[in-house]
Amino acid sequence: MKYKKLLLFLILPVVALSLTACGVKVKGQQLTAVGSTALQPLVEAAAEDYSQTHSGIFVNVQGGGSGTGLSEIQQGAVDIGMSDLFAEEKRGIDTKQLQDHRLLVTGIAPVVNNKVKVENLTFKQLRDIFSGKITNWKKITGQNLPIVIVNRANGSGTRFNFEKIVLNGQTAKASQEQDSSGMTISIVSSTPGAISYVSFAYLKNSVLQPTVEGVRPTQKNVTTNKWKIWSYEHLYTRKNPNKTTVSFLNYLQSEKLTELIKSMKYIPTSQMKVERDVNGKVKKLAPELNHGSN
Repeated sequence: MKYKKLLLFLILPVVALSLTACGVKVKGQQLTAVGSTALQPLVEAAAEDYSQTHSGIFVNVQGGGSGTGLSEIQQGAVDIGMSDLFAEEKRGIDTKQLQDHRLLVTGIAPVVNNKVKVENLTFKQLRDIFSGKITNWKKITGQNLPIVIVNRANGSGTRFNFEKIVLNGQTAKASQEQDSSGMTISIVSSTPGAISYVSFAYLKNSVLQPTVEGVRPTQKNVTTNKWKIWSYEHLYTRKNPNKTTVSFLNYLQSEKLTELIKSMKYIPTSQMKVERDVNGKVKKLAPELNHGSN
């Protein structure tokens, strides 16, 4: 009996280790991507497929906002920092330590509760709404319905770009804030008079998507800057990322994901007919530089 107990004592740890090793997500190599919730749906979908086709590698994708993504990658706490803004636009980030992998472009659109009968908004009206100058929809639509502003949280790249492009760099009026784009849509759809903004990937029929200056929020209109509210989606790594990180980055930029990107309303950079620099200046691209465009 003594020998049997000793044998079990020696065997059980080995068996436990073997069983754990079979669970790739526990003992396999892990990558972590954190940051932009605008980019999160695509990276999550790609990560799931990548893990299935690359045995032993698990990609953990988390939101938290672009500011979090940039801070975490600078600290070396994650492998990839997802961001809707250039690292240069985030105070306290040392860009010399980071490498930018510009993945694609996303449009950003204002969304309004369905009970508000509004089909079009101007940039001035949006500025007046989010600055608090207009507080009731009756000044725009004639409906006596208080405006409820739902902002993205500080650190959100979507908020940063919305304020930069729509509010001319001014900060929106203090209001309730949401970290998650999905939760933002949920609140706007269930709150009479509510208005917010989200990336195209989160647009749903449960909310109104008004035109702005008569322009519809479409991928095609983003490519020419006819729809002016858009941003790049960046994947930041430390300088000289490891082979596994490079492999996943290459996978995200592979032709295999082209249809997924389009179906989720993102725009490949190859389709852009314009480019925007870190200062917000937009210029047309030469035809040879956007050969992937339709």
